[in-house]
Amino acid sequence: MNIILLGPPGAGKGTQARILVEERGMVQLSTGDMLREAKDSGTEMGNLVAGVMARGELVTDEIVIGLIREKLETVKANGFIFDGFPRTLAQADALGELLAEEGQTLDAVIEMQVDDAALVARITARSTCGNCGEVYNDQTKPIPADGVCTSCGQKAEFKRRADDNEDSLRTRLMEYYKKTSPLLGYYYAKGDLKSVDGMGDMDTVKAAISGMLDA
Repeated sequence: MNIILLGPPGAGKGTQARILVEERGMVQLSTGDMLREAKDSGTEMGNLVAGVMARGELVTDEIVIGLIREKLETVKANGFIFDGFPRTLAQADALGELLAEEGQTLDAVIEMQVDDAALVARITARSTCGNCGEVYNDQTKPIPADGVCTSCGQKAEFKRRADDNEDSLRTRLMEYYKKTSPLLGYYYAKGDLKSVDGMGDMDTVKAAISGMLDA
């Protein structure tokens, strides 16, 4: 089963992806992670990525598709979660063509819908574990008093992103909606788009996504 998770910054995509990885044996394909991994791999593709990044150029769609193709062909999994790709209609077309070439399908595109004002309040209270990236929130999931992360079990430095402030977040939200709106229409027309309330608690959102995947 292959899926795309769509949602603005802070909607909880990373949390839900981790749950799917742990519980269903899926593999999360993060564009950023794949580029960093390729850059340090020493492979032909990795050297190409390293050169592009060293020159300060944008990585082309062809390179990203090539990295995804490598993962589809070499990684054994009960499906893939596409994270950070596609971002444009051209990328969506390219991903569809790649999956068809590999004899695979895209089973669902899940949009995590949010209330912008509530999302801003949530994210400006957000911190992450410096060791494993586990997310904490001043109101709903405070940092443990002993400073030990409940996920990795290690003493940690908890960090806030410099751009987790209201002005920056609203700018990022606007950019997300500009880029994603065409994708929503694209996948709706194909009958692939499903939506969940991303403002629910983690278990509620998890149950909604599971219900869609198991339907």
